[in-house]
Amino acid sequence: MTTGPGATERRNQPKRRRPRGEGGLRWDEKRHRFIAEKTVGYDGRGRRIVKTGSGKSESAALRALRARVQEHESGMLPGAHRVTVAQAVEDWLEFERSTVGKKTKEGNEEKYRLHIKPYLGARRLKDLRPDEVDRWLVMLSASLSTSTLKQVRSVLGRSMRRAMKRGLVERNVVELCPAPTGRPGRPSKSLTLQQASDVLDKTRGHHMHAYIAVSLLVGLRPEEVRALRWSRVHLVDEDQRVPHVEVWRSVRVGGDVKTRKSRRTLAISGYVVAVLERHRQDQAEWREAAGPRWEDHDLVFPSRLGTEQDAHNVRRMFRDALKQVPGLDVTQWTPYELRHSFVSILSERGLAIEEISRLMGHSGTAVTELVYRHELRPVLEAGASVMDTVFPSLNAKSEDGDDDAP
Repeated sequence: MTTGPGATERRNQPKRRRPRGEGGLRWDEKRHRFIAEKTVGYDGRGRRIVKTGSGKSESAALRALRARVQEHESGMLPGAHRVTVAQAVEDWLEFERSTVGKKTKEGNEEKYRLHIKPYLGARRLKDLRPDEVDRWLVMLSASLSTSTLKQVRSVLGRSMRRAMKRGLVERNVVELCPAPTGRPGRPSKSLTLQQASDVLDKTRGHHMHAYIAVSLLVGLRPEEVRALRWSRVHLVDEDQRVPHVEVWRSVRVGGDVKTRKSRRTLAISGYVVAVLERHRQDQAEWREAAGPRWEDHDLVFPSRLGTEQDAHNVRRMFRDALKQVPGLDVTQWTPYELRHSFVSILSERGLAIEEISRLMGHSGTAVTELVYRHELRPVLEAGASVMDTVFPSLNAKSEDGDDDAP
């Protein structure tokens, strides 16, 4: 016997047959809800695929049923309507980003934990609306830089994209919401010519001097300097070729450089040649002092035990070296800004932006202008010849007079 709200009235009314294809509707006494059911097809074994919807009223149950049928027809997985934003992002963090480095993973997890989960984590994925994402981004823009804001949005957007591929949501609403302008970030800067000269002069004798010289006068990325091998450094004339370094590796995941054009061979100035020759002698002393603890990885700038340097240790030692330069606030400088200074010096001397872009390993001049615009002169007229005119080659006599590296 049919029971439930209004059951007596319905029994007294003439029974109406539901239109063919709309499914069935019944009252579930145990759950005290209306249950709507519809067969939407058959599986590989010939069994019916039934979708159901429930509600406190007949119309609510039918609406729920239509939603389940629509999800099925659009290819969404069963139960997708219950998946939350937090579950989608956590799924992406665990599986989709398996090829990136450890620090990148940690950064993505931190962005999710601090900026996504507290505000959107409990929201059902299918119910997330563009206006909610817009308000969330605007709220974050008051405390995050534009760059960080774009990275947070990217984490959510890529998680939604993976959820779409897996049939958990119909569309990626994050793609409809551009990141607003956030707080001004820490501005990058470059050394002036005088400051660059002071840095090279005052850091002689410090074990970071060679690292600084290569970064400042050749323009390598920090991850390229840390991965540089002696087998890729050619300080003597070989087949009438000028001294050069082959930038073919970095400390990025997989050991490859950042882009295809980042793999490049760069001539080095006489100053850099002299500094690296002295650095190789110092490294031989480190190897002897370490004895059996030394791990030979052929690195140009290893730790005192031959192992690869960590980025935090490099920054700490770089700032320790800058303490010897009067007038510089060491807390305001990072190794990457030596690369900015390289661009500034070349631009000041009139080197064309096209040449600077090639030396930097950029895919085109647009990247150089976008990232290093503040270092470029408005009017611009390879790198090693310019550096030789700015920093004359060290002769053996002046090098011999330097203090030994600690």
